[in-house]
Amino acid sequence: MKTLEGMRVLDVSIAMSGPFAAQKLADLGADVVKVEPLAGEWQRHAAAGGARGNQVNASFLSLNRNKRSIALDLKNDSAREVIHKLVETADVFLQNYRTGVAERLGVDYETLRKINPRLIYVSMSGYGGSGPYATKPGQDVILQAMSGALYSAGREGEAPRPAPFFLVDAFAAYSAFEGTLAAIIHRLRTGEGQLVEVNMLDAIIAAQMQEISVHTVGGIPQMPAEEIHAHSYIRAPYGVFPTSDGYIALSFADAPLLASVLDDDRFLQYDVERDGFEKKDEISRLVTEGLAKNSTEHWLTALGDAGAWVGPVYDYDGLMQDPQVAHNNSFVEYEHPTEGRVKTPGFNFRLSASTQEVTRPAPLAGQHSEELLAELGLDAAQIAELVAAGAVHQSTVLQPASA
Repeated sequence: MKTLEGMRVLDVSIAMSGPFAAQKLADLGADVVKVEPLAGEWQRHAAAGGARGNQVNASFLSLNRNKRSIALDLKNDSAREVIHKLVETADVFLQNYRTGVAERLGVDYETLRKINPRLIYVSMSGYGGSGPYATKPGQDVILQAMSGALYSAGREGEAPRPAPFFLVDAFAAYSAFEGTLAAIIHRLRTGEGQLVEVNMLDAIIAAQMQEISVHTVGGIPQMPAEEIHAHSYIRAPYGVFPTSDGYIALSFADAPLLASVLDDDRFLQYDVERDGFEKKDEISRLVTEGLAKNSTEHWLTALGDAGAWVGPVYDYDGLMQDPQVAHNNSFVEYEHPTEGRVKTPGFNFRLSASTQEVTRPAPLAGQHSEELLAELGLDAAQIAELVAAGAVHQSTVLQPASA
């Protein structure tokens, strides 16, 4: 049995954070119904990295497995009746509309709780539902920059460098997933539905629990380094360093170890617990000088055998070939009706008493519209009438991946 089997989630979200949160609920067995515009959700048409598929791009595939799709024009009164019927059957409603949009479409919390008092309503936003930034769009790199995190790494005098993935979107998705599970537990105990609010700003602030507390409690400012150093509040050496043929990642090795492995007694003048902060540029400069004398493979072995915390610096090809990644089954593969064999990141946790698997590929827009309407009790004539009126879209017959 799957953990959330028997529960229905209406996913009315777009882009990354909302669909990612809903996918995690789907992976636990919830019947996640993706409610899309007639032409499909925005992410279908915005291919990250230019990775466009036959009919479904990689971005959409990565965030929408294990879901069914119904395509509705929520500005249409007939479609609004359909979404309200779906709400009657739902346990969770998840949206990340801009402030005021849910009210205009008749799918705000106050409206839907009257239809289904047990409903868990998850509202995701960039900055919160009220306040001076409530109407601003929440975008990942903007929130990264605002979060304060970018001044905890990098070199002095150089522009702050954002993370090379959608860091804030991911933390917001995990926050929504966590909040939804908490609300489900609350409802199991009390029978009450509730509003769950998640915003990207609070999510990325909370993710820096330790770093920001060092500043607010310890009073220690962020201090970018002149030399390689990856984190303002961690002692040197700490970062990604060049070797003679590539790079390695090295985390706060002790001075005697560095002196021995790098054959450089200059490290012995440092007490790394003290000097690792105050003289981090000097230490990092010596590490950079020493590691440049030999290959990545040499240093991974020599430093690793000596007990240093050291590791490779992969691109995605390297990651896919790593033996631990293979052992963990970190990726999942499945057949998609238009995209063929699909391989994407899998599940970030394991459960001993329930299963997680890909049972549905990411759907085409409105692929399950007729199926879902039939489940609501509509007959073929009523469904045809909705399609003809432009309230509902049913996707065309699927083409084989080779077409």
